Amino acid sequence: MFNDNEQLIWQEKERKEVFNSPIFSIEERLCLSPNDTLKVFTVLNAPDWAIIIPVIDTDRGKEFVMVRQWRHGVQDLSLEFPGGVFDLGETAEKAALRELEEETAYTAGKIIKLGAFNPNPAIMSNKVHIFLAYDLKRLESQHLDEDEYVDVEMIPEKDVLKGMGKAPYIHALMGSALLLYEAYKNN
Repeated sequence: MFNDNEQLIWQEKERKEVFNSPIFSIEERLCLSPNDTLKVFTVLNAPDWAIIIPVIDTDRGKEFVMVRQWRHGVQDLSLEFPGGVFDLGETAEKAALRELEEETAYTAGKIIKLGAFNPNPAIMSNKVHIFLAYDLKRLESQHLDEDEYVDVEMIPEKDVLKGMGKAPYIHALMGSALLLYEAYKNN
């Protein structure tokens, strides 16, 4: 049995951009396999994302502040934690706080980083950073992007836990965020 995993590592020889859009770019990467075979792989490059899980204690128990929005890829509505891509030069924490304020009109007194994932490391180069938000305070209004249409909803924690993976909880990254939230809660 191998312990150093050297037999698994590919060596990148060159890369070339084949497509560029405001949301992502696509590269072809020429790589040499561990047994010296050259192969081209396609990689999608996008900015890192932040997801923030806003939690409020109410007389009904813990509730999440969530956003319902249209998702063009699946042509359906999705109920999600607030989040989005980093602005240029922005830290993960700043991106999470900004997205919370823009999408929900709440600000957080305290946030905790729960972790980070590579959404699909086989073909994507970016990360999603996941935060938990407490001590929420209501702001005057949302500050949505010009192409964002978002309804803010208070959803009981138990409903989200029970519903994840079924409509309207269809966004896989929200399931990943919820897993980190549950792990944090149980420690």
